[in-house]
Amino acid sequence: MRHLIALFATSIVMLGASANEPAHGTKPAPDATKTDAAAKLAAELARPAKAVEKAEKPAAAKEEKKDEKSAKLHAPLVEKPTIDKSLVEKPAKVSAATADKVAAAVSTSEDEDQVDLSVKIAERLAEMRAKQAARAAAAAKARKALDAKRKKEAAIAAAPKISNHWDYDGEFGPENWGKINPAWAQCGKGNRQSPIDIRDGMKVNLDEIDFDYRPSRFSEIDNGHTVQVNLAGGNAINVGNERYELVQFHFHRPSEEKINGKGTEMVVHLVHRGAKGQLAVVAVLLERGKPNEAIQTVWNNIPLEKGQLGTPGVELDPLELLPNRREYYTYMGSMTTPPCTENVLWMVMKQPMTASPAQMALFSRLYPLNARPLQDGGGRMVKESN
Repeated sequence: MRHLIALFATSIVMLGASANEPAHGTKPAPDATKTDAAAKLAAELARPAKAVEKAEKPAAAKEEKKDEKSAKLHAPLVEKPTIDKSLVEKPAKVSAATADKVAAAVSTSEDEDQVDLSVKIAERLAEMRAKQAARAAAAAKARKALDAKRKKEAAIAAAPKISNHWDYDGEFGPENWGKINPAWAQCGKGNRQSPIDIRDGMKVNLDEIDFDYRPSRFSEIDNGHTVQVNLAGGNAINVGNERYELVQFHFHRPSEEKINGKGTEMVVHLVHRGAKGQLAVVAVLLERGKPNEAIQTVWNNIPLEKGQLGTPGVELDPLELLPNRREYYTYMGSMTTPPCTENVLWMVMKQPMTASPAQMALFSRLYPLNARPLQDGGGRMVKESN
């Protein structure tokens, strides 16, 4: 643009000069006034061209700023702190105090953004930790419930089943009688259990046992633990001021009782009951020797099936089970089969009776072992007839 203006001014000067030339090729003296005017016009026209050149630079810069501003307006929106535009539009004229104010505002805004970000991170971490803690607590609760269930199942599996069945060995043997049925707890926890090893008896003048026995009708059963004979009424013993009715007698092999550590091949227990329900047992040890008539009568009438009750049409005399000498040992004990009832008066005859080897062998075929092991004497007093 400025070049065109200069060229235009020059052309005007040249045209002016041509107009002053004389006709017919003569050269009149130049008009100084016109010449100076044309020169000034050219200079004047040329000067604005330079000014325009100088002014174009700020205009171009302004256009560049306008383009930058337009680009910023079309750029994606970004959240930035609000700052007074008057503080940054003319950076060359900003004072030091204003610069500090702007820096402080920017710093404060950045700090607030940092705090907000830290708070959000902390909240997120707290939420994650809470969820982790909840999952851990749920897992621990589930494990605890599972462990409790397993322990309960193990305890149920380990505990013997409640039953009325018992035996002399294995799972249902004497060591487990107290666990098989709660009603039999005394078998495992009682402190007056029988049988015992009778030692160091105190020799005293014991009342004689008055045996009021007579031949009687009876019933008989092989109950799965022994051969038991139930006597009809009318048979009893009298000890001191107490009378005990003979209820039944049965056999064990070997003898459950021992005297000074020595037992016999078999024993017969005669069980009696008093008027108040108290029990008294007379134990007669059996050794090999002569046949016993009462025992043979029992063997002759054993039912063919276990659990079957037989009622023979004959009589049996229980006196045939007793020795001639009636000295005895006595102590307080229990029944030797479940439920192991305590507070039983025991009277163990000193003199044994005999049974033939054949009679012993017959019972051993039925019950080779049906004796409860010895129990702790527990410092119980044992009296012995003089």
